[in-house]
Amino acid sequence: MSYTNLKDFFSAEIAENGMPQQLADLLIGISETCKHISFEVSRGALAGVLGMAGTENVQGEDQKKLDVISNDLMVDGCARTGAVCGIASEEMDHCLTVPADMPVGPYLVCFDPLDGSSNIDINVSIGTIFSVLPGPRGADRNVTDADFLQPGSNQLAAGYVVYGPQTQMVFTLGRGVLMFTLDRESNEFVLTNATVQIPAAAKEFAINCSNMRHWENPVKRYIAELLEGKTGVRGKDFNMRWVAAMVAEVHRILNRGGIFMYPRDNRDPCKPGKLRLMYEANPMSWLVEQAGGRATNGYDRILGIQPETLHQRVAVFLGAAEEVDLVGSYHKE
Repeated sequence: MSYTNLKDFFSAEIAENGMPQQLADLLIGISETCKHISFEVSRGALAGVLGMAGTENVQGEDQKKLDVISNDLMVDGCARTGAVCGIASEEMDHCLTVPADMPVGPYLVCFDPLDGSSNIDINVSIGTIFSVLPGPRGADRNVTDADFLQPGSNQLAAGYVVYGPQTQMVFTLGRGVLMFTLDRESNEFVLTNATVQIPAAAKEFAINCSNMRHWENPVKRYIAELLEGKTGVRGKDFNMRWVAAMVAEVHRILNRGGIFMYPRDNRDPCKPGKLRLMYEANPMSWLVEQAGGRATNGYDRILGIQPETLHQRVAVFLGAAEEVDLVGSYHKE
């Protein structure tokens, strides 16, 4: 069986489907940066990169050393491609513009440099999530936070790299979902799944049940029905999974189906959810939709939400179409 590496794939996309060269350059740059992050993650305690950095990000969350390292690598890696005019990260208060001594391009890039960082020190899968948006004025260095406030439906590319037993890059250009695996011998990402699809029905669900007492009633009802199994109204048994890293949860769903939920709860009425719209919900929702699934905040399609702030939070229900539609119907009742 022959495999296509990432660079050859983009060469074909440019020749056959008119993919802009700079967009390919940006995605290749992200892939190369993620190889570096994968290496740092794999070294772990050997390199002294585990543990806390002693700083907080804009959300008031304690940063791990690898959060900071990964963020610096992604900022530098994206800027050096010459394809971006602005960079926004979950770990930074505001967007960054491209330094004056570097070329500027027509794209904006958003990322969560190391999703699931609570798992870093226990050697559980984590990853990098990215989203590419059009620069509103093309290749313009005068980018502000407001320029990033575009709905997820504007994305030009989105995906993630998961650092697990294998390092895999999963992305969409709006024509389905592709999965590439890093071949350690050649140090190239090679195509291993070109037909990623999520079954409409599900047998697995992922949610943090420790928050059950804080959930709204539609979520409590839905989860109670799943837990009743064959003897309940659903008439079948479900398995629960929870990795506490969105990358790992979505990766499982893309490979074998299911539904992932991070609903809003009543602990802080000012927060409509836990996950970030720009860095997590939008790119993952587009991937899931491109694989035949659904993604909502319980009421509305996530990709249709107009962002109001760079670090806006949102409730997330994504995965198998039948399950997302059902829990959404309970919200709308």
